[in-house]
Formats: sequence, C-alpha cells, structure tokens
Amino acid sequence: MIARIDYINYLNKFKDMPLIKVISGVRRCGKSTLFLQYIEHLKSNNIDDDHIIFINFEDLEYEEYTNYKTLYNYLNKRIIDSKKYYIFLDEIQNVEKYEKTVDSLLVKGNCDIYITGSNAYMLSSELSTLLSGRYIEIKMFPLSFKEYVSYYKDVNNNYEDLFNKYINSSSYPFSINFKEKNLLNKYLEDIYNSIIIKDISLRIKKLDISLLHRIVKFMFDSIGSILSINNIANKLTSDGYKVDNKTVSKYIEVLIESMFFYKVERYDVKGKNILSSLEKYYVVDIGIRQIKLGRNYTDLGHIIENIVYLELMRRNYNVYIGYFTNAEIDFVAIKNGEIEYYQVCLSLLNEEVLKREVKSLKMINDNYPKYIISMDKVGTNYNIDGIKHINLIDWLMR
Repeated sequence: MIARIDYINYLNKFKDMPLIKVISGVRRCGKSTLFLQYIEHLKSNNIDDDHIIFINFEDLEYEEYTNYKTLYNYLNKRIIDSKKYYIFLDEIQNVEKYEKTVDSLLVKGNCDIYITGSNAYMLSSELSTLLSGRYIEIKMFPLSFKEYVSYYKDVNNNYEDLFNKYINSSSYPFSINFKEKNLLNKYLEDIYNSIIIKDISLRIKKLDISLLHRIVKFMFDSIGSILSINNIANKLTSDGYKVDNKTVSKYIEVLIESMFFYKVERYDVKGKNILSSLEKYYVVDIGIRQIKLGRNYTDLGHIIENIVYLELMRRNYNVYIGYFTNAEIDFVAIKNGEIEYYQVCLSLLNEEVLKREVKSLKMINDNYPKYIISMDKVGTNYNIDGIKHINLIDWLMR
C-alpha cells in the first residue's frame, strides 16, 4: 500500500472543523484506501475504534442503507455519547438523497464527516445546493510520479527508468501489482468499462456505446490540442456517424463529470479573464490512453504535457491555457491570487524550439514566475532571460 501522505496531511488540516470533507476523484484512484489510511492515522492518535464508522456503499453488506432515512437511523443509533465521532461514507452517490443524511449529522455537532464520490455532477449539484458553505472538496488523482517512486524506494532503479515505467504502465495505485503487461491491460480495460457503465450509462438514456468509444478515442488522440465541439462532431460525421453538436457536448459533459477527462479553459493573460471557447482536454491516466491508442513515441510531448497538467492540479492550482496576443502559453497556474506561467516541451536542444518556447513567455510583461519544463538533463535549472528552465523529473520529485 502506497501512503498518500499529501492527502492525509490535507485531511488533517480540516480535522474536527464543522465542514464535510468531500474527496472526489475518478473510480479506483485510491479514495477508499485513503480512508483506511486516515482511519489508521486517527487510531494512532488515540481515537477509539467505536468512535470511527466506515461504510463503503459498493459493498452489498450496506445495501439496505442506500436510503437516506435508513442510513441516518443506523448512524444515529451508533452515536451514543457526546464525544467526537469520525464518519467515513465511501461512494456516497449510491445513497438516495444522501445530502440530507450528512447535513443532519453535521448539525449534531459531534460528527466529523468524510465522504467520497466518483461523479462530479452529483457532488457539485447536490452539495452546492443543500450544503453551501458547509463542505470542503479535496480532489484526488491517481498516483503522482513522486508517490509512484515511493513504492520502489528500496529497489535499485533510477528516476529516469522509473519515469519510463510510469508513463508506459499506469498511475492507478493497484496497477503496480501487475508484472505482466497483458494482466495490466486487462485491469485498465476493466476500469475503463466500469467508468462507462457505472458513471456514464446512468446519466445518458439510450447511450450509443459505439459513439461514446469513438469520442473517447478522438479525445485521447487530441490531448494537448485545442478542441471544439464542432471539430469533434465534424470528424465523427466524416467517419460515418450521424451526430450533432448537442449529442457530442452531452457525451463530453458526462466524461468530465466522471473525472475521466479534465477540460482546461483558455485564460486571456492580458485581459485577466476566462475565454468561453476552444478548450483543451487531458486524461486522468496515460495508461488507459496507451491501451486504446497504442504506444506512440512521436506523441511524448503531449504525454508529458498531460502529466504536468495533472501535477499542477495535485498541487491545488487552478489551471488554464494561456492566451496572449495570438500566442499560447501551455499553462497559467493560479493559487491564492499568485500566477505562474509554464511552457512544456520534450527538449530545448533545438534552437528553433527554444526560441518559440521563450518567445511566448517573454511577451508577458508582469513579474510573475515563468518556467519551461522539459526532459533535458543538460542545462537543467538555469535562467533564460528570467525564465527558469526545469527538468521534468526534478520538478515532479519536489
């Protein structure tokens, strides 16, 4: 089991606060395991077992509690004194009107509540409506490269070898257990299918599975590229699918809600506002993309761009594509009102690539930090006209 230390530390910051802690993330990214790790942490800090309640609603043992009243009555009977109770409700979206249960528990005053969900629609719509100002969302992702490396800390591997392994396998935590490629591929196929069946088919009536697979494949093939709904619909039409923009938009919406893809909007650096068209999309795990598209070494630049995006999200930035006077900055990362600009490329050894990457950043006249991240070892951690060049692996290991 890989310790998800950053998430545990983050949960600790909100421990005992009168807020519902919501851990959201794609299926099998490690939410249930995080709960178990955090429960062990609580026990090591002298929290009694009988004041910790854990329910996984994908376990048939708890099927009878998927009604909010039944669940509340069950939990209420277990709360027998005024001491603090730590309540963990895993995959809460399986409970009808669950928000009424957690709201009622919160107002009791002695319940510290933690819930997980695998559907952004459920979390954003229902929680924001009924529990506004009374919850904090913690977005969880599959393993970062640093977490991945921690599993191999006693093995004689260097970071470069492990990075190649990381991008050629998967960031899903359980994937580390598979030594044979065919077994790993089957596991990733199962994750993919469970997302399609459990998350997406429940949201779209008369789902066209073939069309959905085709949209997913097109998005896989286009990570790091500007996309529009019209582009996708036109491509599908040319491939023989009868589809309109509204249908494509709906399918993409539920793929984002399942947290399988992330939409990144454009940010006008000069005007300091978000633009309403021409987004990019990134996938939550490169491994699943690989088994659907095949390994494409000419695509490595987009792969590392995807990895940088996910890492910025893990570090709690709001991330956008930068637009500035017809130039593009790969990422504008904003946190606590502070901005950082990032260009991502495979290598800067080509003089033309170096000029191109530096040019976009030099156009920005503010004093916020500007970075170029690449795979280059030579020249790592030096400045180019105030723009700092960083080796990707070094940056991921910070």
